Amino acid sequence: MQTEILIIIGLTLLPFLELRASIPYGIFRTDFHWAAIFFICVITNIILGPIIYILLNKVINIFLMIKPFKKIYDYYVIKTQKKIHSFIEKWGELGVALFIAVPLPGSGVYSGALGSYIMGLSKRKFCYAVIIGVTLAGIAVTAICLSGNSIFYLLIKRL
Repeated sequence: MQTEILIIIGLTLLPFLELRASIPYGIFRTDFHWAAIFFICVITNIILGPIIYILLNKVINIFLMIKPFKKIYDYYVIKTQKKIHSFIEKWGELGVALFIAVPLPGSGVYSGALGSYIMGLSKRKFCYAVIIGVTLAGIAVTAICLSGNSIFYLLIKRL
């Protein structure tokens, strides 16, 4: 039982998989109730967001000490931030939340943190976006799994 919970948490922590993989695994491969799986995965993914953002900030600040990297960073990232500043002001955390909420590989907390950092979104706004986006993604993935499971059993019974 504890092993299954650790596997679910481990899958949630994996980049590009996150709760998009851990919720289906938990629903289809364990005996836990779907609500418990939803809660474990969503909370784990929400906690992951600020940690990734803070670590990303630390790592990039270390790389900025290297002159060639700083030159490239200043040219591309600062230039990009200036171009998309009005978009960030308009959509801000809602845009990031919707990006995180899309239940597809590659659009999750890791890529949302990177995009938010590059766009210059504050840590506080990013945290709001993570809470909203991860919750919406969790609801979508859980609903797909539960309805898909019901449809699967409905088709099996008719055969």
